[in-house]
Amino acid sequence: MSDHNPIYHLKDCYFFEVPKAMWRHGWQTLDDVPKFLRDGHPEVTDVAVFREALDGKILIPQPFAELESLYAVKSGFGISKYMILEVVLAAFLLLLFSRLAAKLRTGEPAKGRLANLLEAMILFVRDQIARPAIDSHDHHDHHDHHDHDDAHGHDAGHGHGTPAHAVLEKHDGDRFVPLLLTLFFFVLGCNLLGMVPWAGSPTAAFAVTLSLAGVTLLTVVVAGMRKFGFLGFFGNQVPSMDLPLPLAIILKPLIFLIEMAGLLIKHGILAVRLLANMVAGHLVLLGIMGLISAAATYSMGLWATVTGISVVSCTLFSVLELFVAFLQAYIFTFLSALFIGAAVHQH
Repeated sequence: MSDHNPIYHLKDCYFFEVPKAMWRHGWQTLDDVPKFLRDGHPEVTDVAVFREALDGKILIPQPFAELESLYAVKSGFGISKYMILEVVLAAFLLLLFSRLAAKLRTGEPAKGRLANLLEAMILFVRDQIARPAIDSHDHHDHHDHHDHDDAHGHDAGHGHGTPAHAVLEKHDGDRFVPLLLTLFFFVLGCNLLGMVPWAGSPTAAFAVTLSLAGVTLLTVVVAGMRKFGFLGFFGNQVPSMDLPLPLAIILKPLIFLIEMAGLLIKHGILAVRLLANMVAGHLVLLGIMGLISAAATYSMGLWATVTGISVVSCTLFSVLELFVAFLQAYIFTFLSALFIGAAVHQH
């Protein structure tokens, strides 16, 4: 399409970009073109212009909304591409882990590369994220004490004849393992979708990362209130300090306001951190590939050289993006666990 066509510059949000579109072949007259497209471009009077401009794109049906353009909702609830990808991902994860849980529920060990990989990742989230970040120090001290006793040959059952392996330890963090696993695998899946052609990473949208951070914030508030009570949770936001009464009356309300603001800010940063890291990688790849188009206006030799370097660079950066997808899922889950651990323990 030529650059002067306004349809060509519309942002990809409420349509998919695919190698070959199917819907546009049914447009025979202007009446077949969606109304919001015709209203948005009244200067276009030829249906062929719409078909050519939107070739390679499939509009998402909008039963609950009226679109103003391909990227803006005029009224109602708009269904975006990221929403569809998230639902597909959630269904895939539900099916995948339901099958794994059904096998493990029988008591049989995990078999197969995929089952062993998933089990290793689950144990990693439980043992390296949830328990260290959420378990109380008292629990760790108690655990170390038992390890010390066992090292000297004392019976773990304290003289009752209970085998050491039969003593099941209770970890504070185990209550939150299902939530943390859900966050980890959902964020990881959303990140990896950015590596799929014509799909896109939902975590590159601020609404998605803000919603995920909102889940963590809601968990922090609910878990803290269940542990300390409604007033106790807010009182726990102020660190314990031995202050004279006149100073306490002045300083503690100020500290409370700062801590509450900090509670909201750190969860906002949690959303921005994930968003920025995912968007940054996409922008780097876009910038490198854009060099090919820029070099096309010069000599063939320069274009060939830039194209070769750009393709190799994008391949290497794609490998880096694959690593970042796993890293950001870990960081988001780990920080969520830290925030939850801070909420369920006395400051």
